[in-house]
Amino acid sequence: MVTDTVKQLQAAKAKVAALEQSIVKERSSKLSKLPAQLGFASVADLIDALKQVAGGRKAGKVAKAGKAGKRAKRAKITPEVKDKVKDAVKAGKTGAAIAKDLGISLPSVQNIKKELGLVKKRG
Repeated sequence: MVTDTVKQLQAAKAKVAALEQSIVKERSSKLSKLPAQLGFASVADLIDALKQVAGGRKAGKVAKAGKAGKRAKRAKITPEVKDKVKDAVKAGKTGAAIAKDLGISLPSVQNIKKELGLVKKRG
C-alpha cells in the first residue's frame, strides 16, 4: 500500500518535471522569435530599445520619487539661529512652524529648545 503511494508520488513528480521542461522550451522558443516579431535585427537591439524605454535604469531598480536619493543640504546651526528659535518659542510658535520658517529640521528645533532649557520637564 505504501509502495503504491510512493510510486504514484514519483510518477507525479516526473510528470511535473516534464511539464516544467516543456514550459522552459516553449518560453525559450517564443523569446527567441520575439526580436523579429517586434522588428528588431537582434536580441541586443531589442535589449537596447528596452533600456531606452526604461529610461536607462538597470533592471530591477526603480527611481525614488522626488530628488532620487539626494540628501538635503545640512543646515548650519549658528548662535543667530538659536536666538531666532528662542524668540519664536517665546512668541508661541510651534516647533514645526519654527523649522519651516528657519529652514531647519524639526529635530534640530527640538535639540535647540532642549539646549536652551525651553522644554517643559516631564512630571
